[in-house]
Amino acid sequence: MTSTSPEIPTAGSVDLPISVETPRRSLLVQLITGMLSFLIIAVPSTLSGLFFLDPILRKRKAASDDTADGEVPRKDEAGFIRLDVTKEAVPQDGTPLSVTVNDDLVDAWNMFRDVPVGSIWLRKVGDGPILAFNSICPHLGCSVDYIREENEFYCPCHASAFALDGKKMNDIPPRDLDVLEVSMRTHGQQDANGHEIWVKFQNFQRATSDKIVI
Repeated sequence: MTSTSPEIPTAGSVDLPISVETPRRSLLVQLITGMLSFLIIAVPSTLSGLFFLDPILRKRKAASDDTADGEVPRKDEAGFIRLDVTKEAVPQDGTPLSVTVNDDLVDAWNMFRDVPVGSIWLRKVGDGPILAFNSICPHLGCSVDYIREENEFYCPCHASAFALDGKKMNDIPPRDLDVLEVSMRTHGQQDANGHEIWVKFQNFQRATSDKIVI
């Protein structure tokens, strides 16, 4: 009697099914990994950009809100600042008037409204134009006072003296008082007969005969 042994398949003779799921799963994993990597990079970058742009956007929004509310802004694009006094407050006899200049300041993250940034002297004679002088002495930066008895501007630090038109009266200061640009306006619009006083407030280098903006 002849016995037949069962055939034992060898490794080379086994037909394994070819799977199409493995490449699909690999592609899906790559896509998910790529999206996660993009989000990990993009989200912090976007937040950082907004973080640094926030002060600029907030400043523009504040200016836009003021305009939308009909309020005249404190400062225009040319750098002129609206003073808190009007033409009527300036003496007609030429007596100087000291005025504090306020501005809206923005640091890295906050806006501060009506912050004092300097002081000026305003002067008007009769129907003439209003003159504005920076109150900082061009010698070494002290504050200039008005001496009524002498009818002159005087710096108590080093005895610099100036006439009421700003011209220096001795050789101590290197130049005359610094004159600032003045614009008369109505509701922020230029008007020679307007009552609002707008001044382009600037500071200048000390101890030099040249008027150099800083």
